[in-house]
Amino acid sequence: MSLLFKNAKIISTENDCFKVLENAYLGVNGKFIDYIGTEKPAIEYSETVDMYNKLLMPGLVNGHTHTAMNLLKGIGSNLSLQDWLHLIWPIEDKMREQDLKTGMDMAILEMLAGGTVSFSDMYMAPWFTQQSVGQSGIKANMTRVVIGGDKDTDYLTYPNRLQSLAFHKDYDGAYEDRLHVDFSIHGEYTIADSVSLKWAEEIQKIGGRFHTHLSETKKEHMDCIERRGITPAAWLEKAGFFNLHSYAAHCVWVSEEDMQILKNKKVTVVHNPTSNMKLGSGFAQIPHMLKMGINVALGTDGSASNNNLNMFEEMHLASVIPNGFTCNPTLMTPSQVLKMATVNGALAQGRPDTGSLEVGKKADIIALNLDAPHMVPDHDTLALITYSAQASDVCMTMVDGRVLYKDGQFLTMDREKIFYEFRKSHEYLSSNC
Repeated sequence: MSLLFKNAKIISTENDCFKVLENAYLGVNGKFIDYIGTEKPAIEYSETVDMYNKLLMPGLVNGHTHTAMNLLKGIGSNLSLQDWLHLIWPIEDKMREQDLKTGMDMAILEMLAGGTVSFSDMYMAPWFTQQSVGQSGIKANMTRVVIGGDKDTDYLTYPNRLQSLAFHKDYDGAYEDRLHVDFSIHGEYTIADSVSLKWAEEIQKIGGRFHTHLSETKKEHMDCIERRGITPAAWLEKAGFFNLHSYAAHCVWVSEEDMQILKNKKVTVVHNPTSNMKLGSGFAQIPHMLKMGINVALGTDGSASNNNLNMFEEMHLASVIPNGFTCNPTLMTPSQVLKMATVNGALAQGRPDTGSLEVGKKADIIALNLDAPHMVPDHDTLALITYSAQASDVCMTMVDGRVLYKDGQFLTMDREKIFYEFRKSHEYLSSNC
C-alpha cells in the first residue's frame, strides 16, 4: 500500500539538520518514506490524505521507561529515590504477569496518543508483556532486568540470568524487527558481584545492547566510590559492560572523568528530566555532555516517578531546566532537544533506519494539529514543538507505514478491554499491597 500526505508542514532532515517545509508532500510506500518535497511527486499513490493545518514530524523515542509502573502511579510521592524504591519493590513483588501485561497495554495507549513510536523498557516478565508490542504495532527495546543476588548465588542457575538469555534467544528481532531484546542490570548498587561480573563476561560474548541506570543520585554515586574506590561509570567500564552498545539512564552525578568514559565507549546518556526533578535527584550536565559529543536521548522513566509518559513534557523541561540552573538561556536549542527525542533515541536503540523524516527511512511519523490557540502563531517551528506543543496535539501516529492512532482512535488496540483489565489489576494491587 502507498500513501501520500499533501499540504503538510513537514520537519524533514537534510545533512543532519532539520528543515521545515511548507505546503509539502510526503510519500509512504510500504514501511518506508519514498518522497518528501514541495512539488507534487510524479508517481501515483493508492491513497492521498490532506494534511492542511497539520505538522508531520519524526515519531518520538522514549529512551528509558518501566511501562507497567503506571499501575503504581501516585504511590510514594515526595520521597527520595532510595526511600521510594524501598516502598515500591515489595509492591512489585506482588504483581502478576497479567498485571504487567495490562500495565504495558495502558502505557502503550498513552504513548501512541502522545506521539511515541518506540520505547526502551526495563522491567519484569518481558516474555509475557512482549505480546503488547506485537499486538499494538509499536516498536520497543525490552530487557529482563538482572538484579539482586548475593555472595552465595549460583550464577549458572540464577533465574534472572536464565530468563534474560531465553528472552533474548526467543524474541530478539521479533515482529519484523520491531522488537529488540537488550541485556541489562538495574544498576551497580542493586546487583551482587557474584552475578554482575560473570554476567558482563557472558553478554559480551553474545553481543547486542546494554541498558542500565547510572549515577542517578548522589548517594548511589558516592556509596560506590566508598565501597569500590571508583565511580559507577568506571566500574561498569572495568567490568566490561560498556564494551556493548550501551545506553545509561539518568547520569545526574557523573564526573568529568565519567563523561569521558561515556564518550570514549560511545555510551548514550538517556536524560529523564521530570523523574530527576520529582525524586530530587539533581541536574544532569546535559549541555556539557552534548558539547563533548556524547549522544543524549530522552526518556520519561516510569509513571510511578514521573507521573506520565509524555515526551513533549520531557522536551520542554530538557529545554528550560539548564537555562534556569545556569542563568544562561543559550545552552539548549530546540534542534538539540528535538534530536534527543527522536534520532538520538533511535540510535541508542540500534535503529539507524528511523528517527528522522528522510527518503529511505522507516515511516515512523506523527502528525500534530496546528489549529489550536497555543499553537499559533508559528514564528519558529522547532521552538513551537519544544516550548508550546502538548501530547494532546498529536492527531496521528504511524509506525512502519501503518497508522496505529488517529484522531483519538486506537486502530490496533481494544481501548475498552484494556481499561477493564487495568481496573481489575488496580483493584488486585490495592487490596493486596
